[in-house]
Amino acid sequence: MERTREKERVVVAMSGGVDSSLAAALLLEQGYDVVGVTMRLSDENRDIDPENDRSCCSLSSVDDARRVADVLGIPHYVMDFTAPFRTSVIDYFLDEYLRGRTPNPCIACNRYIKFEGLLHKSAELGAAYVATGHYARIDDASGRWRLRKGKDSEKDQSYVLYHLNQETLARVLLPLGDFDKASTRRMAEEYRLPVAHKPESQEICFVPRDDYKAYMKEKRPGHSMPGDIVDRSGNLLGHHEGISFYTIGQRRGLGIAAPQPLYVTALDAERNRVVVGGAEDVYAKELVASDLSWTMWDTLREPRTVRAKIRYGKREAAARLIPDANGGLRISFAEPQRAVTPGQSIVFYDGDIVLGGGVIDTVAR
Repeated sequence: MERTREKERVVVAMSGGVDSSLAAALLLEQGYDVVGVTMRLSDENRDIDPENDRSCCSLSSVDDARRVADVLGIPHYVMDFTAPFRTSVIDYFLDEYLRGRTPNPCIACNRYIKFEGLLHKSAELGAAYVATGHYARIDDASGRWRLRKGKDSEKDQSYVLYHLNQETLARVLLPLGDFDKASTRRMAEEYRLPVAHKPESQEICFVPRDDYKAYMKEKRPGHSMPGDIVDRSGNLLGHHEGISFYTIGQRRGLGIAAPQPLYVTALDAERNRVVVGGAEDVYAKELVASDLSWTMWDTLREPRTVRAKIRYGKREAAARLIPDANGGLRISFAEPQRAVTPGQSIVFYDGDIVLGGGVIDTVAR
């Protein structure tokens, strides 16, 4: 399954940052017909501080991407994805918090916008491939495409790409998987890219000033209602301002005087309660996942031992995958895991190969 290069067109998702800019430069050097596309996702941040807004949705980032395209001598387009982004990312983000779950908007954006959406749009430009600046690798073995971790373990972004299946992997290029960030900046300097030393944005691009609580109150007024904080036996300990403002494992901001530290162990949306317990109560041995996506096969039919990651930046842990007849999946850990959080994604690995993943639904302690 060798990929062709010469004259094959690839659309590069250019956010205006150094990673996607270098991806475009490398693919151009490799002989691809490169087209740069910046996705217009949201205007939420534009009126807050346009001088300092460096998110991927900002006007300055569009300008940066266009300047890079000029340096490389490639065409550059801006495509409007604001409508699907609002539905698949922003509404999902708000609704999950109101359900007492902790969403991952970056995974939703990658899945529905940067890959699914852009792959569809790229056909209008006659492109065979879509490329991004993610630090992960794609290769093939025994007639199957494999998604693998980036070589730099500190920068590896394979976790947020677990939704890529065989059909999608065949049309995706990830040129930065063999590099670390320092090498990326050095190569960007060599290509004389104007964004070689542009700082990275760690914020949620559509949330002004990264204040999601204020954003929730503005976008879903009246939906975050005050309620009770209780222990695991249901005893009243205090009151909360809305379950959407809390997350599993949280210790600070509870406003409860207790002889020992208390942590959020569950969010009960049905009864509008925040449940707290001791440090040991934050650990879980099992979980059930849904919305499953498999990279290496169509479905999982038999139990399998894997390494599993319950959160981006979290270390992997030994786990057993146990499918049921209805298409669900139970995951049992060899050692209890801290702060397993409904709404977050769990991703499964065999060595450096991504097998797939899903969304955490329920937790068993």
